[in-house]
Amino acid sequence: MTVRVLVADDHPVYRAGLAGVLAEAGDLELAGQAADGDTALAMALDLRPDVVLMDLHMPGLTGVEATRRLAAEAPDVRVLVLTMFDDDESVLAAMTAGARGYLVKGAAGDRIVGAVRAVAAGEAVFGADVAARVLGVLTSGPVRSGPFAGLTEREREILDLIAAGRANHEIARRLVLSDKTVRNHVSNIFTKLQVADRAQAIVRAREAGLGSSSSSSFS
Repeated sequence: MTVRVLVADDHPVYRAGLAGVLAEAGDLELAGQAADGDTALAMALDLRPDVVLMDLHMPGLTGVEATRRLAAEAPDVRVLVLTMFDDDESVLAAMTAGARGYLVKGAAGDRIVGAVRAVAAGEAVFGADVAARVLGVLTSGPVRSGPFAGLTEREREILDLIAAGRANHEIARRLVLSDKTVRNHVSNIFTKLQVADRAQAIVRAREAGLGSSSSSSFS
């Protein structure tokens, strides 16, 4: 059986490399390529490939949000995340969104091909380093209770500042983080809260009492 694969990544050289890897496997077929999340979602819904090789952080719609919407609108299309990010928040956000596999860029071509085949067959695939991180998170201590218990401490801190009306660059300056790191955290927060945008996140956060203490002390 031929497995049809859509490659979604904003780096053209890396997309070309993946296309070459897929071409060498006789049972895999390149269904298409997308350079941003919005295009990836539209093409996946239109072409209905068996597997989407999805980068997490692309222009427009993030890979996490595209994965979440695919899981809801086209559950037969399986997502295999292939990204540079292996931090706990990114891994858990992708899993929560519905990804069936997670590999870090740098994985050998035969490893990627094997993962595509496994995900297409209904299996869940995680690289050894990612699996170790997941186990570490799951065994790191008691589960927190209360509003937004699924957020990490850092995500909750950022959500508090979002609820106070702070822009990403202000949050980055306040927490001494890069703008890109803040954007990644915000994307993960939206996915975990199942909100579509910043306005919805602010409403949810303020209903839970966040945002009131951050505005006055911000400098």
